[in-house]
Amino acid sequence: MQPEEKLPLHILSGFLGSGKTTLLKGWLAQQNLNEVALLVNEFGEVGIDHHLLNEVAPDIVLLPGGCLCCQIRGELKTALLDLYERRARGALPRFTQVILETTGLADPAPILSTLLHDRQLQYHFAQGTLVTLVDAEHCQLQAETQPEWIGQVSAADKLLISKRDRVSDRAFTALQRWLRQLNPLAELSDCTQALAEPARLFEPAVATGSHEQRFRWLGACGADTFSLNAAPLSAAHPVTQTCVITLQQSLNWAAFAIWLSMLLHSHGRAVLRMKGILRVGDSPSPVVIHGVQHTLHPPVHLRDWPGELTTSKLVFILRGLDADRLRQAFTRYMQAFEE
Repeated sequence: MQPEEKLPLHILSGFLGSGKTTLLKGWLAQQNLNEVALLVNEFGEVGIDHHLLNEVAPDIVLLPGGCLCCQIRGELKTALLDLYERRARGALPRFTQVILETTGLADPAPILSTLLHDRQLQYHFAQGTLVTLVDAEHCQLQAETQPEWIGQVSAADKLLISKRDRVSDRAFTALQRWLRQLNPLAELSDCTQALAEPARLFEPAVATGSHEQRFRWLGACGADTFSLNAAPLSAAHPVTQTCVITLQQSLNWAAFAIWLSMLLHSHGRAVLRMKGILRVGDSPSPVVIHGVQHTLHPPVHLRDWPGELTTSKLVFILRGLDADRLRQAFTRYMQAFEE
């Protein structure tokens, strides 16, 4: 890695008891540990106390093989900058990626906001992949009683189902269908599949990879606009709606940016996730945008369109905001700039 290159920061999320510890142990066992820094909140949660090799700082330890593990007791920004500074002066191995394991009750949105809105962090770190574990055995109760659960699932780039062996095939199929409704933008698999291909667990996000990898989420969003009641397992589950808007014409970027800013300012907590590929002005290549709640990631400019896709498409995962009203508001606003 060149000094000017940013370190990818990946996030591993999932509710209490979902299996993050087991997944991390299995994944680390297949890595070059000198290249991995692991950020956790409490060592007891991660269950790695018996693996500690030696203490190199009050809150930092090295695991066998050189993997760095940092216990976060203060703010995330302070921990990350301290980690980078120690790496830069040779006090720690020159790891090439950082894995942040969140607490089971954490909402990933503020974490993403910290990374994307702080200039110091932006200089050293790049957004990686957000992986959320879903407990097949207990997710129904968690969804009914814990508001953090829906935030973790909706924010994910990848959803991994754990404890597959504790539910029937029928229940597993229903769970997959429900998760695809809750977050059609995420890649869905289970932990066994993930550990069978460890190099893909924290696969780079939208800016890299093949067209198929970058835009697999489009396959789940064929209709122009549709709403999904995400409660096939129990009427008490939280309800989300997915709104898909397809545009044949080029988009007025300035007008769209204003509309999106107003939407997120007024209803950011209701926009659990959004993603889009846009034809902007006279540009022959598309722009990809995505965000979580109030946080909008920097736009990504692609060299060309994926496959046969040539039209703009916006996808919103909503909670407490009607999909039809959102679509109508977007249409009225954009038409005003065409007149």
